[in-house]
Amino acid sequence: MDSVNIERFDDYAAEAHKTAIYPKDKAIEYLALGLAGEAGEVANKVKKIMRGDSKINLDEIADELGDVMWYLSELSAIVVKDEGAPLALVASRNIQKLRDRAKRGMIKGAGDNR
Repeated sequence: MDSVNIERFDDYAAEAHKTAIYPKDKAIEYLALGLAGEAGEVANKVKKIMRGDSKINLDEIADELGDVMWYLSELSAIVVKDEGAPLALVASRNIQKLRDRAKRGMIKGAGDNR
């Protein structure tokens, strides 16, 4: 496989979007289900390792994480309507949330509103 240098989220999103084929009238539903499915494939590979059916193959896990990222990128472009790079904005919002939780001593625990 040829190596591709992607250093920024918006560069990734632009390249990934060139391969986007899905029903635009059901985009959120399609992409959310695809994201869940690919995340499930990551989990399934790890489960098989835990069960002893296979050895750790980080390349396979990385490939599945790439598929997760593709769906996340496409979904971000639809749900984040701000100017700029949607995937980068989603990442930035997540870091802001995590920093706030860390500052308040709420990294551990359950629930969205900690």
